[in-house]
Amino acid sequence: MSKGANLIGLNGRIVEAASASVSVMDHGLMYGMGLFETFRTYNGKPFLLQRHLDRMEQGAAELGIAWNVDADELHAEIASLLKANQLAEAYVRLTYTAGEDEMGLPTGPLYESPTRIVYIKELPKSPESWYAQGRTLQVLRTPRNTPEGAQRLKSLHYMNGILGRRELSGIPGAQGAEGLMLTREGHVAEGIVSNLFFVKSGRLCTPTIDTGILPGITRAFVLELAAKTGIETEEGIYALDDLTQADEIFLTGSVQEIVPVRLLRGLGAEGTEMLIGKGCPGPLTLKLTEKYRHYTKETGN
Repeated sequence: MSKGANLIGLNGRIVEAASASVSVMDHGLMYGMGLFETFRTYNGKPFLLQRHLDRMEQGAAELGIAWNVDADELHAEIASLLKANQLAEAYVRLTYTAGEDEMGLPTGPLYESPTRIVYIKELPKSPESWYAQGRTLQVLRTPRNTPEGAQRLKSLHYMNGILGRRELSGIPGAQGAEGLMLTREGHVAEGIVSNLFFVKSGRLCTPTIDTGILPGITRAFVLELAAKTGIETEEGIYALDDLTQADEIFLTGSVQEIVPVRLLRGLGAEGTEMLIGKGCPGPLTLKLTEKYRHYTKETGN
């Protein structure tokens, strides 16, 4: 067990992870009825927490799970968990399940007794080379599946991502890469655990939510930063050819922030490998990274 994972929050109580338990009748376990959010702290404060909670609350409403998470109480719980685990910074996962119910599909309109779990661990350190030179993006055969409802939820239905990660781990030469998932129609979707952006002729492009991708918190924040910076943005339907012609590509996520892409690798071990742009982080990527980190510093002050 990694440092900082010994004590977790369970329905507002700090408990030993090894002894924590939820009911076998929890519909999060039985039917995958639940949601999660992952984020990180800066100087001990969770970044963009309210946005994460807003997305989770919207998902809970769609799944029919009563909402009982208070932002101030969660802030205090995370601070207590940091102290209890002797961590200055942390990776945090908030899980919210439907809670205990009878066996069988629910007949009532609402799950009234959800389960809330706050996992916390030492903040993982991404390789500096990802930010200085750029990461590899590997195209996968595993397609991104369709959303649970009108839009993809950050739900406990995570098998699709696990299958993508297993495929990626079995591709020779793809160690340390992120996997790129396409829709069943062959359109560019997103990374296994990241959203995708690319730059073409000065315009910042990202796949539309209509492709079934997760409406990422960092994705939305980066689009806002771009608009404030005067960068033209576009959300659309794109093919792999659009990426091969891109001047810059980068990935976004709440923990890894903005990660430049240096190499794009095609399908399989023999897939064509191509350098993106000049093979180093491009000017728009660097500008947005600078703007993003300005806000994270403000969070920590």
